[in-house]
Amino acid sequence: MEYERERPSGKPRSAFGRAWLFCAALALPALVFILLLILREKLDVATSLLIVACLLLYLALISAALIDSLVRPLQTLTNVIASLREGDYSFRARGANTRDPLGELAAEVNALADLLQGQRVRSLEATALLARILEVMHAPLFAFDRDNVLQLINEAGTQLLGRPYARSFGRTAAELGMEGFLSAPDQTIHGFGTKSTRWLLRKAAFRQDGVPHTLLLLADVSVPLQEEEQAAWKRLIRVLGHELSNSLAPIKSIAGSLLMRVDTMGLDEDTERSFRRGLGVMESRADSLHRFVQSYRQLAQLPPPSLRNVALAPLLERVVLLEQRVAVQLDAVPAITLHADPDQLEQMLINLLANAADATLENHAQNHVQMVRVSARVAENSAWISIEDSGLGIANAENLFVPFYTTKPKGSGVGLALAQQIARAHGGEVLLVNREDGQGARATVRLPLP
Repeated sequence: MEYERERPSGKPRSAFGRAWLFCAALALPALVFILLLILREKLDVATSLLIVACLLLYLALISAALIDSLVRPLQTLTNVIASLREGDYSFRARGANTRDPLGELAAEVNALADLLQGQRVRSLEATALLARILEVMHAPLFAFDRDNVLQLINEAGTQLLGRPYARSFGRTAAELGMEGFLSAPDQTIHGFGTKSTRWLLRKAAFRQDGVPHTLLLLADVSVPLQEEEQAAWKRLIRVLGHELSNSLAPIKSIAGSLLMRVDTMGLDEDTERSFRRGLGVMESRADSLHRFVQSYRQLAQLPPPSLRNVALAPLLERVVLLEQRVAVQLDAVPAITLHADPDQLEQMLINLLANAADATLENHAQNHVQMVRVSARVAENSAWISIEDSGLGIANAENLFVPFYTTKPKGSGVGLALAQQIARAHGGEVLLVNREDGQGARATVRLPLP
């Protein structure tokens, strides 16, 4: 079908002009017929002009009405389509119910407008849902373009970077210290910054406006990894404890029996003294090693907590009274009630307070005032218990909660691991960091409130 003709000047004639041209062509036979009739009847000039003028006026009015009935719907459709192009889907074309080509065209345009409006609503809802999901996600999420420029970040991501959204968006991965994540393979474990948290990296590629992007999702796997490590330690402790106990018991028993028979052996004084000293050392070391093994078996066989309501203030007062080696300052404790096992909590706090006192005493040459401070507060629907010492601080924070690891000459490496295990059994955790306001370390216990 031919929609437009080329004029001699090369410019296409408008649809409006073509409509008038066709109307003039349709009216031409009538004009010719009237002129022939006037010539045949030999009418006077005034009558002839009147007839021709009336005919021309009639034809002009009919042509204008015809053109208006065709052009106006097209103009309406043009306005509706222009509104759709500009993103306004509220306009609709009239005459969509008529059974003619213009009515069918109007119906199709209205259907297209309804479809686009529905797609826009679904797109807005999906965008709002995605924004809500990103807002409540605890896992940091980042999206970088092909130039490694950050294009998307959620609230957890800004908290991980330690900078607001305005100072993060549009920065390169090198500026954010994340170039290692972009070059690392998928499903690998990494650290970030100065924190000891371990992150599982998940990577995915996607396109936006035809440009490739990289999506990074970081999952905190510190707690699961530590739980796996603790489970492995427990299995090892159970095996070693069983084997060592089976061997130490007869050694201690034989050494004791031989020690009691030394008097009947008729040995000279020096030999008897050597026998007694050697057998005494064997019995003493076997007994010490047995107690050492039993302390680790305590870690491996910690029973589930027996939960009940516990007032925190009296519990802290009892724990503080047990430590007499250094001065312990107990700040005012708010009225906090925990749903916990009081015996396990008391054991955990005793271990942490003993560690704080040991650290303070080790640094006695530099401390004019040997003091440990204990405080408690409520925040984020949890109780936070802090124990601050005035020791030398933490030298190796990565191995603090690993069983067998200790920095004390006579330590067993059980206290902190047992404290962390008790805290996690109650849904909390133990954090140990160096103090920012002075020398020493701060042990913080977080326990959820009922």
